[in-house]
Amino acid sequence: MRVPKSLLTAALTTAVLTLGLPAAATTAAASPHHPGHVDVLFIGAHPDDEAGNLATFGQWKENQHVTTGVITVTRGEGGGNAVGPEEGPALGLIREAEERRAVGMAGITDVHNLDKVDFYYTVSAPLSATVWNEQQTLEKIVRLVREIQPKVIVTMNPSPFPGQHGNHQEAGHLAIDAFYAAADPTAFSSQLSKERLNTWRTARIFSAGGAGSGPAGPSCAATFVPTDPTAQIFGVWTGTQSPAHRKSWAQIQRDASRQYLTQGFGTQPPTVSTDPTQLGCETFTQIDSRVPYDPHSTATSAMLQGATQPAPGGLPLGTEFSLTTSTFQVSPGRPFTVTAHFSPLPHAKVSLTLPAGWTATTTGATTFTVTPPATAAVSTRATIGGTLTSGRTSGTTARAVAVTAAVTATQQLLPQVADFQAWATKTGVPQLLGFVKPVLTLASGGSRPVAISVTNNSTSVQSGTVTPQLPAGFTADVPSKPYGNLAPGATGTVTFAVRNSDPSLPTANRGGVGGDYDYPITTSSSGASDTAHAALELVPTTTIPQASSTPTVDGSAEPGEYPGATLDLSRRWEGDACTSAADCSGSAQVSWSNDALYFLVHVTDDTLGKQVDPTDCKRHWRTDSVEITLDPRGTSENTSTTFKSGIFPVTSGGPACFERDADNHQGPGSDTAPGMQVAAKISSPYNGYTLEVKIPLADLPAAVDPAHLGMNILIYDSDTQDLTGQTRLAWSPFGGVQGDPYRWGVATVDGYTAPPGRPITPTPPVIPATAASSLDSPQSILQSATIGVPLAGGPAAARSRSAQTAFLRKDTVTALLAPTGAGTAHIFVYDPTHGTLASTTIAVSGAGVRTVRLPVTPAKITAQTRVLVAFDAGTSGTTSSALRIFRT
Repeated sequence: MRVPKSLLTAALTTAVLTLGLPAAATTAAASPHHPGHVDVLFIGAHPDDEAGNLATFGQWKENQHVTTGVITVTRGEGGGNAVGPEEGPALGLIREAEERRAVGMAGITDVHNLDKVDFYYTVSAPLSATVWNEQQTLEKIVRLVREIQPKVIVTMNPSPFPGQHGNHQEAGHLAIDAFYAAADPTAFSSQLSKERLNTWRTARIFSAGGAGSGPAGPSCAATFVPTDPTAQIFGVWTGTQSPAHRKSWAQIQRDASRQYLTQGFGTQPPTVSTDPTQLGCETFTQIDSRVPYDPHSTATSAMLQGATQPAPGGLPLGTEFSLTTSTFQVSPGRPFTVTAHFSPLPHAKVSLTLPAGWTATTTGATTFTVTPPATAAVSTRATIGGTLTSGRTSGTTARAVAVTAAVTATQQLLPQVADFQAWATKTGVPQLLGFVKPVLTLASGGSRPVAISVTNNSTSVQSGTVTPQLPAGFTADVPSKPYGNLAPGATGTVTFAVRNSDPSLPTANRGGVGGDYDYPITTSSSGASDTAHAALELVPTTTIPQASSTPTVDGSAEPGEYPGATLDLSRRWEGDACTSAADCSGSAQVSWSNDALYFLVHVTDDTLGKQVDPTDCKRHWRTDSVEITLDPRGTSENTSTTFKSGIFPVTSGGPACFERDADNHQGPGSDTAPGMQVAAKISSPYNGYTLEVKIPLADLPAAVDPAHLGMNILIYDSDTQDLTGQTRLAWSPFGGVQGDPYRWGVATVDGYTAPPGRPITPTPPVIPATAASSLDSPQSILQSATIGVPLAGGPAAARSRSAQTAFLRKDTVTALLAPTGAGTAHIFVYDPTHGTLASTTIAVSGAGVRTVRLPVTPAKITAQTRVLVAFDAGTSGTTSSALRIFRT
């Protein structure tokens, strides 16, 4: 879980820096009495995103007395509900309550919801950024960081690896941006000038998880081997026993995880193994640090070094020490600059630790010139270590660089990967790049242009060749192509026409390695050749014929209705493996007639999952269902420009029903696809069902390109009665494929022409925009009133007190309000045991005393019952109050 010591100690330079002027200010120490202060802040997208880290946060609280808080961008309104029919804001408030119960088991009391909408599952960070109004959300997070002053931030992996939720990616982007922006006086400066906040320099930031492998057991932190040897990955063993709870933290985390009932977590086994060797580590990857720490440490508290506890070596807590480099990509034999940033200390000196053969000389008060040897291996990463010494105390840090060839090549990136690369470069975290393999999809038996970008990393003009060594079954128009006269720092492009010459190759996740047909790209230059790696993925293809007899949607096929090929839907993309074809398998046939597509889907299934009520015809993945996805132009970056329908073959009310989900216009089928028809036949005795579906092409967000219609058909199988699915099958199966249009199959609609005038540009998406509000959450209001941090990451209203007193007389609670201006008061009588006993919302036109009476059941009023008032002053902010209730 650390930078290998061999990389840091291979050679020690003799160059040393002596402190002149400080290169960085000392990290501010938050007052323990600062309102809402926590030591560690987790930033996620949804309730339950922190679930996999609660064993760590709980241990820190119990053993190091380190407090943790949580920022949750949404309340998860777009998720499933395994326990009831609630959706939208009502579901969001339920999920907030689940989250508070779960994190409370790890000693966490503060959960800040930002009130952004959880619109639906997407793998697109750019779409998430748009829907959430990225800058507004960032402003909220920066405000909270400046208010509660965390010393460590933990967030989600921001990388767009396949299947990674776009909301999770965007939460990671926002957290990392906030780490830097909160310390920048020019970022959201009105928070400093008008709201009287101060900049805040969080000491360290991590993403949850780490790429690598290692055995479970008490030594899992020490035996973990990172995939990237320069990655600074730390581990916390979950098998540590909690004296207070008398169980392992792995068990406490399982208990907590089972609180997320709406998401089906309650079906997890209630107990974990009691064998310590079977319990693993929670891992975390360091993104940046402003303070000294031990990169080799495997202690449970290693991530807290320099932040909440002194780093090894004795430097005072709050000391800053870090390294930056003039470039992340360094070249053999080419010097670059390393700058040391540190707090003012008596007689401070800095020395560097470099890989063998690297040299360094001092070039200024805080800088070194470092030169890799001309023989340094390219396409590798190297670690530069630093040691800050002051008298008898010292501290260490580390920074990675990438050793690159004079000229490098990269297969063209998917749009979401290119967006991530631009963000990481702009934000200054290039070390996060290079871990998402460049992948392009290709229709089985088809061809496509493949562009390869060529970058000159040297200081001289370069010329050479690019040679993609394609895997067996793929060919290019020519073996190699030249590039020439590429200026230093410039990027050019060479394009190959690539064809799948062997259409018998397996498609989707059955092809290559996990779906990837990997291949190297060799680029020559005047220096030496470089090899990059990329992959092609094959998606299945079919031809949709015109029906000679327009299908009647009745759940069965008649002659002439479906003359085309039968598509295999029995390939798994997520969930448990089918125990047999009788457990879960399927096939489909597709045809077209009169500007509509027709689908006949046969599903073999041994157990019918829970039947939803017709009024609950939504979130189809919870039980037995079929999903049909259509990308009309075959070019969508995310599903907001596609058509996706989830179809339940049977409901508790009898007939099949359908809805649209996570697409251009999510909602009830009758509203969003008025021409669509479905019919089902359920076998008796039950061994499966047949669905027949008509989808008018006019219901799609754009005219169909008959030569390149993106299409997938997915089966969701559930054998339970608790609305939790087990297995997911598809025609084109990849992990997370429901959100990845580029990985859907390709269909040719034979003989079809779209009607004149139908637009080829997709209509703007209709994205759900209604989120639960903290103003309507008694738990959020009580927290705000208790710790003094305004609701939802917003500003504080001018006056902090909007309520005066409350008393109970007979069956009525009377509250006296004293607002200082116009706004809206959200008022609750709330008891921790009984929940909301009464509530109302009133508009206030100006300052003055207001009397509000709320009828209650007196027997439910306890010593813990409070009148909660959240006063919303609009753009001026909010203020929250919690009033004891006096009996009269």
